[in-house]
Amino acid sequence: MSHFSRNAVGALPTILSVLLAPVVTSAGAQSASAQPANAQTTNARIALSLGDAARLAARQNGAVAVARTRVAQADARVMQRKGALYPDVAAGVQQASRTINSATFGFAFKDPTGRPLLNPNGELIGPVPTVDIRYRVTQPILDLGSIAKWRAAQSSSVAATADVDAQAEGAAALAAAAYVRAARADAQVAARVADSVLAADLVRIARDQLQAGVGIALDVTRAQSQLASTRAQLIAVRNDRDRTLLELKRVLGLALDAPLTLTDSLAGLAIDAAAPDEGAALSTAFSTRPDVQSLQAQQVAAKKSLAAIRWERSPQLGLTFDQGQIGKAWNHLLPTYTWGVQLAVGLFDGNRREGRVQEQLATSRELDARLVDLRAQSALDVRAALLDLSAAREQVDAARERLSLAEQEVSQAQERFRAGVAGNADVISALLSLNQARTLRNDALASFQSARVSLARATGAVQGLP
Repeated sequence: MSHFSRNAVGALPTILSVLLAPVVTSAGAQSASAQPANAQTTNARIALSLGDAARLAARQNGAVAVARTRVAQADARVMQRKGALYPDVAAGVQQASRTINSATFGFAFKDPTGRPLLNPNGELIGPVPTVDIRYRVTQPILDLGSIAKWRAAQSSSVAATADVDAQAEGAAALAAAAYVRAARADAQVAARVADSVLAADLVRIARDQLQAGVGIALDVTRAQSQLASTRAQLIAVRNDRDRTLLELKRVLGLALDAPLTLTDSLAGLAIDAAAPDEGAALSTAFSTRPDVQSLQAQQVAAKKSLAAIRWERSPQLGLTFDQGQIGKAWNHLLPTYTWGVQLAVGLFDGNRREGRVQEQLATSRELDARLVDLRAQSALDVRAALLDLSAAREQVDAARERLSLAEQEVSQAQERFRAGVAGNADVISALLSLNQARTLRNDALASFQSARVSLARATGAVQGLP
């Protein structure tokens, strides 16, 4: 270890306490200002891996909760449609008084001599009090239209359930992408912390050399300028880290003040897994993507809804029964009943049914077009993700090589500065190069993980991420 690196390690506690006090360096933690005063005592800290975050979002994201309510609505419609096949029972009690115009009978009552008993021009009869206690039962015997509507409602419920899976997969993909951004932001904070430590140690060495008479004031000024620049970068990336954590909590459906730790660091996420075969990935995307399955379920529901409308033209056979007690007063009621079998056929409804058929056919064609487009988009997503994955893997290798060379450049420049054969301008230039190399390394790692998430999203496997 060089003299410069040994000094950096020795000075680390002091530098961090003075320069980096606001920073929380644990992976994924927020700054103290972003947490409520009693966060640690009132809320258990939540530790999540990339896969855990995806699965948690799939369970409790807001969009998923909304989709589940649509399933409940669809199930309620199934119950309504099924209820049309059950008996309809009603009961009632009526106490009334009515008057009648005798001329409205349409015939005249006459006595044995032929004289009319009632005024031929009509006369008022009543008021006649009545008491009527009655129940009515209507039972469909054969109603193919109602049966078809019930089956169509069941298909709609299946489609709503498939949409929940699609929403869950989408929420999982959003959470995984947010997790990668948060991990990158955390890696950026760690990189800027390391830069700040080196910059602070450079200031100390420059001052020591100036006091020893072997340095110049310009070297001190340059070092202080570099320290101030690094400090500004640290403030910016720390704010970015806290914002990405808030965004991640929002996608996960967590309280924004909930303590959260990312157990997967950006550098710790897998990058050595072999990319899947393109043909297998495309086959998986076409068969298992939840959004594809959701559209297919909607197609089935639309076809059954169309069949239900057409079955409305079929004859409907039903049984009706009406029985009760009726009379002029409660103490003198007589039983009456009406029963019958009814056959009804819809002959013409002003083309309203035909209009509904045309509307449903248009809906089916729309779903067909959307499915074709989604399959094409799925193929594009898979191929684009595989290309991004391959390119990002090469970028990671290149970024690591550049980082290694930048670290060597810093080591060589600091040895020359320590030996007094050069000013600290070379060291500062090397530090800038190291700063950029660390950022590029983090960007390359983040790009690889983003491509990995995109491939999982394209094949419908985000919730299977480790």
